[in-house]
Amino acid sequence: MDQNEETFEYRYSAKQQEEIEAIRRKYLPKEEDKMEQLRQMDKRVSRKGTIISIIIGVIGCLLLGIGMCCTMEWAGCWFVPGIISGVIGIVMIALAYPLYERITKKERKKIAPLILKLADELKSKE
Repeated sequence: MDQNEETFEYRYSAKQQEEIEAIRRKYLPKEEDKMEQLRQMDKRVSRKGTIISIIIGVIGCLLLGIGMCCTMEWAGCWFVPGIISGVIGIVMIALAYPLYERITKKERKKIAPLILKLADELKSKE
């Protein structure tokens, strides 16, 4: 009769351990240090202005394109509405960057005390 020996083999895999640790870290509560909070606040300042100015710029580009299409392809009765649409599009494109600057400036004023307080705390630690 054959004797079936049961043996246990242990193989250490560094990649497997790293993967296990990475998965484990996903489910642990995140502890944000103050430097990370400062970075997040700094990013948040320009995010709103960026989103709004991109939306305005894209809509302006689309209106400009529609206006060009109306004036070149359907020149008859669509010529004047095409010019009006194109001018509105150009104005929207031109206003996108000043709008970004204004919104970002307003957000900086709003968040500045928090950022300065956090930056001073970090400076005093060193």
